[in-house]
Amino acid sequence: MRIIFIRHGDPDYEKDSLTEKGWREAALLAERVARWKVTDFYVSPLGRAQDTASLSLKKAGRKAQTLSWLREFHAPVNDPVRGESVIPWDFYPSFWTKEEGMYDRNAFADTAVMRSGPVKEEFARVCTGLDELLARYGYVREGGIYRTDLSDKTQRDAVIVLFCHMGITLYLCGHLLGISPVVLTAGFFLAPTSVTVLASEEREEGSAYFRCQAAGDTAHLLMGGEPVSHMGYFTEPFQG
Repeated sequence: MRIIFIRHGDPDYEKDSLTEKGWREAALLAERVARWKVTDFYVSPLGRAQDTASLSLKKAGRKAQTLSWLREFHAPVNDPVRGESVIPWDFYPSFWTKEEGMYDRNAFADTAVMRSGPVKEEFARVCTGLDELLARYGYVREGGIYRTDLSDKTQRDAVIVLFCHMGITLYLCGHLLGISPVVLTAGFFLAPTSVTVLASEEREEGSAYFRCQAAGDTAHLLMGGEPVSHMGYFTEPFQG
C-alpha cells in the first residue's frame, strides 16, 4: 500500500485559499498527479487544501472525500520563552532541544509545554482517524505495525492521496514511523505542493510497516520552472 501526502499550494491564509503563485503550483502538481494510478483521494476541509486538490481532481477526472480530521493540526500551546500562544512546532531550538521528553514518541505530549494545550488529545484523534482509514484497506494497527492479509493483492496495491498540510502530515508520519512528531516538525520542511510518499513493506506474512520513499518532493515545480516557496521555512529553500 502507498500513502501519498500532498501539502497545499502557497497559501493565502487570510482568505484560506491560494496566492497566485499557489495556483500556478497547483496547476503543475495536477499534471503530475493525473499520471498516477490512484485508488482513492482524500482532502482536508480547509480551503487551501480543497483549492489545491481541485485542479488535480479535475485533471484526473476524479472526486475526493473530505475528512474532517485531516485539517491542519490544531492544538495551540503556550510558549514559555515568548510568552504567547503558538502552534505546537513553532519553538526555538534552544528551548525544545533541552526538553528530553520532546524526543520521545510516547512522552512528547506529556511535556509541560504540550500539556498547556490539547496536543495529546488532538494527536490521539488524528491518529485514530488515519488508522480507521487504513483499516478500510485491510491494514489494522497493532502496536507499532499493521496487520494485513498478504493474499489480498488489491489491498497491497492500494494508493491513497491525501491533500492536506505540513503539520498534520508530519504528525501522522510520526505515528506511522514511531518517531516523535516534534523531531519531524522541527527537522523537516515540506514545501507547498510537495509530495511525501510512504509505502508498506510486508517482509513478514501478515505484518506491514510503512517506510518513507520521498519527503517533500517538488520535482513538478522545478520541471515547470516555478520556484519552491519558502512558506513555513525560515531560510531560502534549495532551488536545484
